[in-house]
Amino acid sequence: MLKREYWEHRGGFLWAPVIAGGISLLLTLMGIIMALVAGYRAAAAGKLEFDGVSVNGFDLAMLTSKLSAEDLEKLSNGIDISLLFSGMWPYLVLAFVVFFYCLGALYDERKDRSVLFWKSLPLSDAETVLSKVASAVLVAPLIAGIVGLATMFGFLLMISVVVLMHGGNPFTLLWGPAHMFTLISSHFTWIPVYLLWALPTVGWLMLCSVWARSKPFLWAIMVPVFAGIFITWFDVMKLFDMSSEWFWSNVVGRLLLGTMPGAHMFYRAGAGEFDTDGGMQALLHEASLAGLVDTLKMPDLWIGAVVGAAMIFAAIRLRRWRDEG
Repeated sequence: MLKREYWEHRGGFLWAPVIAGGISLLLTLMGIIMALVAGYRAAAAGKLEFDGVSVNGFDLAMLTSKLSAEDLEKLSNGIDISLLFSGMWPYLVLAFVVFFYCLGALYDERKDRSVLFWKSLPLSDAETVLSKVASAVLVAPLIAGIVGLATMFGFLLMISVVVLMHGGNPFTLLWGPAHMFTLISSHFTWIPVYLLWALPTVGWLMLCSVWARSKPFLWAIMVPVFAGIFITWFDVMKLFDMSSEWFWSNVVGRLLLGTMPGAHMFYRAGAGEFDTDGGMQALLHEASLAGLVDTLKMPDLWIGAVVGAAMIFAAIRLRRWRDEG
């Protein structure tokens, strides 16, 4: 059943992240070319300076020999953040792929009447729905992680070629200063967090997909948004000594934005659990195994996962009697 989901949605699961990663590398190549052209023009005009000293070219061996310990630390942080963001494009695509996949997972099979064929097979509704959930929160993120990792290494290889062309050693200037183990592991340690954090959104979209007779997108968006507007308009949350912002963040946001990778960090930052002043070090910690453990301690993560599981269970029950009519 997982193979079925993959082959039917291979364009979104595989080719969309691959194309996004390819576009990222293409833009990187264009940026490198433009930067080199601008640098050579500045050097030819005598306007290229390093620590106030005019230089005539890109001799990286000479330039980096003057770096202090503080400069090397800044270089390491710059390399880390460049590598981390170079592989983000497949994850941005993943957010939209998973959102619309879940929204149409149980609606499309009723629309094209293929549900009649699948119900004629010895497959339970639970197996069918759970295979779609697993495809959304495990298969798609795993593929995006692999593509993101390949994109990151492609970016690193491009920069390594530029360093070699200008007298530098990429192993001492790039590969050495970068926290490679943390950067590589970050592409996979986030998957358990993504699985749990996305469950409320996945469950809600699956529920709308199996319940709506038409236009599941409008139902999925309008119900939580109009509920938020109603609660804000009449200050309903004041009855519970809470603000309307809590409802927008913990209900509307969790129902609609859970498929965005890294969304949990905004909630941790809002609760003061994520050090936004820590810069790159805070991001690296979040990408490490220690950061994974800290995230798994969040009560909101598990409460949302339970709510999402309940909605998935409701979607399974609804699929037993919902038909194309």
